[in-house]
Order: sequence, then structure tokens, then C-alpha cells
Amino acid sequence: MKPFRIAVFASGTGSNFQAIADAVQAGKLDVRIELLVCDRPKALVVERAERAGVPVFAFRPKEYASREQYEAEILQRLREREIDLVVMAGYMRLITPVLVEPLYGRMINIHPSLLPSFPGLHAVRQALEHGVKVTGVTVHYVDGGMDTGPIIAQRAVAVEPEDTEETLSAKIHTVEHELLPSVIRWIREGRVRLEGKTTTYVKDGMGQ
Repeated sequence: MKPFRIAVFASGTGSNFQAIADAVQAGKLDVRIELLVCDRPKALVVERAERAGVPVFAFRPKEYASREQYEAEILQRLREREIDLVVMAGYMRLITPVLVEPLYGRMINIHPSLLPSFPGLHAVRQALEHGVKVTGVTVHYVDGGMDTGPIIAQRAVAVEPEDTEETLSAKIHTVEHELLPSVIRWIREGRVRLEGKTTTYVKDGMGQ
């Protein structure tokens, strides 16, 4: 069977990248991580990828004339590696139609809230400031908006009275590290159908 090739985009510590890599290493996720794309060459996620033997494209956005210019280079690298799925795992840059249009339906993002609540930056802080009793994690397709794409899966996380941004973030990360590899596996197995703005999960898969 042809390998299912993924690329991971990340900007920071890369804990979700590590969760994916660990799932692959443990034989729980039948994909090949072909590329890490990172806009911060000194980020910890770059070290994680290098330790895992994953090729890295680390770039400095200021060295390009525009966002579209570096995205065109990223797209070329994805095509060269025949990437089947792009996984946004803490990539902190807005993306343009240069990437969104050719990759629609093949690019997912993980976000630390129950969308559509608390999109954008500081989602955990937003949840605490609004006093919600439940927040969570969402994995969705990327459509070019601010965390507006079709939702694939969500998991709830209880907010306790004593929670701080740090403790709530830790609980959310634990859920992220389980959910994201699971969703990648579902997509790999052909279990996720995208129709317009909605998704459905097929229990027995569709074959791939």
C-alpha cells in the first residue's frame, strides 16, 4: 500500500508533533511524517523533528517579500513530497489562498477550544475570562478563515474553579495529544467525509 504522507506545521514547542511521532513509532498510526514546516528556526519543535529523523523546512518570514511568496515555496515542497495531509499543530501564522485553495480538504488544524467559541489567539485565557464551565479541543478542516473550517471532532474539558491558564492548558494538551493522532488515523482510514461545510464519520471506513 502506498504510504500516507503527512506534513506537520508548527511554531513552538511541538508537543502535538511529538504526540504524532510517538503514535507512529508505537505502530498506532500508519502514516509517514515527511516534513515539518516551521516559521521559527530555533523553536523546540525543530529539535523534536530532527531527533525523529523528519526533514525540516524552517524559514524566517521576514526574509520573504510577502506571505504569498513563502507559502508558494512551502506548497512546492509539499508537492515534491506528495503530501496527502497537512496537519496544523500550533502553527501561529494566518495562511492565504496560496495554500488553502490547493489543499482544501487535505489540511486540518487543532484548536484549544470548543469552536465556534473562542477562536484565534489565547483561547484558554478567553475561556477563563468568560467563566465557562466547559471548554475543550477541536480538530477542523482549514478553510482560510480564523478557525472557521468544517469541524471533524471535538472533546470537552471541564473548567474547575481553581484552574489557571497554566493548569487548564495542561489538561487541554493532554486531550489534544490523544485526539489529533486519532483524527489523522480516521482520515488515513477513509473514515471522514467532507461535504460542503459539514463532515461525517464513517464507522467502517471507505477503504483507501
